[in-house]
Amino acid sequence: MTMIKSLILGSAAGLVALSGAQAADLPVKAKAVEYVRICSLYGAGFFYIPGTDTCIKLGGYLRVDTTFNGGIYGSPAWNGDIGQGNRYRDYFAARSRMSLLVDTRTATEYGVVRTFGQANFQFSTLGNNTFNPNSLATNLGNNTNLLDSTGAGYVAVDQLFLQFAGFTFGKSVSAFATPWNGYPGNNNSNLLGGHDSVTGVNNIQYTAQFGNGVSGTIGLDEPTVYSRTSVGYLQTYAATAATPTALATTTASSVSTLGIAANAYAGVHAPDIVGNIRVDQAWGLFQVSARAHEVSGSYNVLTSAGLPTGASELSGHPDTKWGGSVMAALQIKNLPTGPGDDFKIDATYAKGDTKNVISTSGASPSFAMFGGTSRPGAYQSLGVGYTSDGVYIPGGQIELTDAWGVRGAFNHNWDPYWSTSLWGSYAAVRYNGTATANYCAAYAAPVFGRAFSADYTCNPDFNVAQVGAVTRWTPVKNLTFSAEVGAFFLDQKMTGAITASPGATSPKPNTTYEFRDQSTVFLNIRAQRNF
Repeated sequence: MTMIKSLILGSAAGLVALSGAQAADLPVKAKAVEYVRICSLYGAGFFYIPGTDTCIKLGGYLRVDTTFNGGIYGSPAWNGDIGQGNRYRDYFAARSRMSLLVDTRTATEYGVVRTFGQANFQFSTLGNNTFNPNSLATNLGNNTNLLDSTGAGYVAVDQLFLQFAGFTFGKSVSAFATPWNGYPGNNNSNLLGGHDSVTGVNNIQYTAQFGNGVSGTIGLDEPTVYSRTSVGYLQTYAATAATPTALATTTASSVSTLGIAANAYAGVHAPDIVGNIRVDQAWGLFQVSARAHEVSGSYNVLTSAGLPTGASELSGHPDTKWGGSVMAALQIKNLPTGPGDDFKIDATYAKGDTKNVISTSGASPSFAMFGGTSRPGAYQSLGVGYTSDGVYIPGGQIELTDAWGVRGAFNHNWDPYWSTSLWGSYAAVRYNGTATANYCAAYAAPVFGRAFSADYTCNPDFNVAQVGAVTRWTPVKNLTFSAEVGAFFLDQKMTGAITASPGATSPKPNTTYEFRDQSTVFLNIRAQRNF
C-alpha cells in the first residue's frame, strides 16, 4: 500500500513537472491588436487610419425615388416634351442612386486639415422625362441621361475639397449659400427663389471664426455653371433672294416661338466674388450673403442660334457689365410646436445674376408650358418665361435682368417616426424698358408665317410660385420613406395669341395658341437608407 501510494504521488509530481516544462516551451499569447481604433475627436463614425494619426469617416446613402408627372428628383413639368404634354413625354421618371463619401481629418498646429469627397453612382429613366428621338439623338457626348441604358449608369461628383487653416480649396458649396441650400424642407431639387450649390462649385474660400457662433467667409467662385443662366442675343434676319417673299419680310429670329433667345455668353474673364456673415447659435441662424458677377456677351454678329460666323470677330462686342446679388436668411429652432421643429426662410435680390433666384441643383430653366384654352379659334394655350442674366442687340449694350425671390419651409415632427414639412416659394424676373422693347421686336418677327392676334401685347416679365408638402416615415433609424406633392404656377405677362409652330422637333401643329398662365402638379415617392 505504501509503495502504491508513493508511485501515485510520484507520477502526479512528474506530470506537474512535465506540464510546467511544456508550458514554459509554449509561446506567450500576443496581446490583442486593436485593428480599428475609434476617433472621438470629430463625432460619430470616425476611426483612425491604421498606423496614422488621421481620422476617417466612410458614409453615404442609397436612395430610390420616382416622380409622377415630372422629371427625376421632383422636377416639375415646366418645359420640353413634358411641358407640352405630348406623346413623347414619360408619365413618370425614376432614379436609383448610391452616394459614397470619404471624410478625413488630422489635427495639426494650424488647426484641422480636412479632405472631403462625395460621388454618386446613379441610374435614371432614359432621357429623364422624354423619349423624343430628337432629344435622345443630340449631344451624345455630354448628355448623361443617355448613359441610362441597360447595364449602364453614370457617376456624378458632388463635392471634392481640402480645408486647411481656415481655407477651403476645391469643389464645395459656395460661400453665398445657406446651410440648407435649396432644401429648407423639400425633397425635390427644384425649389426656385434662391441660391443652390449643394453639388459644389470650384472655388477658394476663407472662413474666420469670431466666437459665439459668429463667422465670416469670403471666396472666389468659378461662375460657368452655378452663376450663369444666359445672355440673350436679340436679332432678326432679312429675307434672302432664294426665299419666297410671300412667306414674310424676314425669315429668321434669334428668339424662338417659345420665347427663348439664343445664348451669347462670352467666356469667363473673372471669378465671382462672394462672401457672407453668419450667426449660428442654439436659437437658430441668421446669414447675410453677397455676390459680384460679371456678365459678358460674345459678338455682335452671330447666327440665329447664337453661333459665330466668319464675320463675328470683326463685328465687335457689347461692353462687359458687372451685376450681382444679395441674400438674407433666417432659421428659427426650438419652436413651441414640438421638439426638433424649425422654420427656415431666405430672400434674394439679383441684378444680372438670375441664377441665384431661378436656381436648381442643376441648370436654370426657362419655361414653356401648354394647356387648355377657351379662346375661339385657338388650338391650345401657351405660357412662356425666358430666364437670362441680360439681353443685347447687335451694336447695343447688355441690359441686365432683375430678379428677386423668397422661399421657406416649416418642419414639424409628429413623433420620433413621423414628420411633415410644408414648403413654398415665389420669384419674379423683370426686364427693363429697353430690354423689353428689343426682346419684343425680335419675338414679333414674322418668321415663316409667325403672326399675332390684334389683342397681342408683349412683355417678357414673369413670376413663378411653388407650394408643396412632404411627409416622412422613419420606422428604424436611418431608413426613411417619404411622399411629396408639389404644385408649380407660371404667371406670364404675354397676352393675346400667336400663330406659329412651337419648333421643328415638336409634334404640335403650326396653328394658333392663346397666351395664358399655366400650372402643374407632381408626386414624388422616395425610399432612402443612410449609412
